Amino acid sequence: MKPLLLALVEGVAVFGGVTTMTALWRPGGVDNLHLAVQVLLQALVLSVCCIVAFYYNDLYDLYIVRDFEMFLFRLAESLGVMFILTAFSYMALPDLNMANGPFVSSVLIIVGVLIPLRGATYTVMRHRFRSRVIIVGSNDLVADLVLEARNRPNDGLTILGIVDDRVVGEASVFGVPVLGPINDISKILSEHRPNRIVVALSERRGRLPVRALLEAKARGVRIEEATQVYENLTGRMALESLMPSALIFDSGYWKSPPDLAIARAISMVVAAVGLVVTAPLMAAVAVIIKLDSDGPALFIQDRIGRLGRPFRLIKFRTMRVASGPHSEWVRQNQDRITRVGHWLRRFRLDELPQFINILRGDMNLVGPRPHPVANFALFREHIPYYSIRCSIRPGATGWAQIRYGYANSLDEEIEKMRYDLFYIKRMSPLFDLRIVFDSVKTVMFGRGAQSADLYDKQIPKQVVKAS
Repeated sequence: MKPLLLALVEGVAVFGGVTTMTALWRPGGVDNLHLAVQVLLQALVLSVCCIVAFYYNDLYDLYIVRDFEMFLFRLAESLGVMFILTAFSYMALPDLNMANGPFVSSVLIIVGVLIPLRGATYTVMRHRFRSRVIIVGSNDLVADLVLEARNRPNDGLTILGIVDDRVVGEASVFGVPVLGPINDISKILSEHRPNRIVVALSERRGRLPVRALLEAKARGVRIEEATQVYENLTGRMALESLMPSALIFDSGYWKSPPDLAIARAISMVVAAVGLVVTAPLMAAVAVIIKLDSDGPALFIQDRIGRLGRPFRLIKFRTMRVASGPHSEWVRQNQDRITRVGHWLRRFRLDELPQFINILRGDMNLVGPRPHPVANFALFREHIPYYSIRCSIRPGATGWAQIRYGYANSLDEEIEKMRYDLFYIKRMSPLFDLRIVFDSVKTVMFGRGAQSADLYDKQIPKQVVKAS
């Protein structure tokens, strides 16, 4: 919600500044409705180009652009993108073309408005509206929470300390002060006055301070489960700390027929339009693949669909045809990726034929990426709650794909599963729209072939690459 609010505030500020500057450049002022509409449309075009440029340079991602220095660097990059977008916009809409004088002045206004506004935003988020947090418990999830809070200063979490019987006697744990045992929690809350309490007890029976927490809640203190806080902070699930009962009773993992029907309808419309629009491009790509290396233009592989049913996935071939048994992990097959395949993967153009899979009903536009059938038994055995991943149709793009990239080992597939479960729980048309926008950003800037940091671990030989 913070990025959306930030984009809205900055968008309104830019629109107001550009409108004022454009109007001031009119020699006779804005004295009729036609001129007023033209000024507003010019300002709107420039403002939209500005917001789009900022979005695609991650200026609204406060985890990436976490300080003012990084903002200034990205702002300079974004202005270049904004110039290009504005030029194309005015070429498409020549009646709205803005003279050089007001255009340059408007750009200066944009910079003059945004720099102090963003500076104030960072100051307010880091100092004025911080949450004072006490954590009850001291397990591995707490260690992860502490690390994430430090890495995300703009999320406004100040961890005052940890309350747990098991670390009493320690001055600190995970770099956070130990405030005392659970039995003293009422006294601790009175002394430190937190406005949030995060409960991270692996075993609650006989340990959860129910009365103290109820009294704190009555005073307006926010009480949360650690898994939920981790979820909201990172955009992924804490698999190791998830209780089966939470998955069974959480309504977020149940998708109603209308929800599934809406996702299906949107996918069908987008796939039909996408197939028509990209048909010339796909034809050209197919010819280039054939000219670049021996073998078919298309790569067809059996993948796992909804409810574990197999289907035939269609992609453009990006590797040379193997002469014998081989591993399909990208990391182990760099020498097999063709020259054209490298660029197809980078811009995700190898995925375009999956519009056909969407129209056939095998996939949706957005969802977990489908795994190879050869991996199904292995993943079902080693990846926690894997069956939930198969409860919806797989997607041509997905939350895990844009946030993590390609997986190159079983460990990385487990890491991607955290994002897949998060998506399934939060699945909605608006969330799908965000994923589509982020996927377009990935394609435009050629980030498709970038995978997550690789672990130095042995990759099981029987595992087939899933992307």
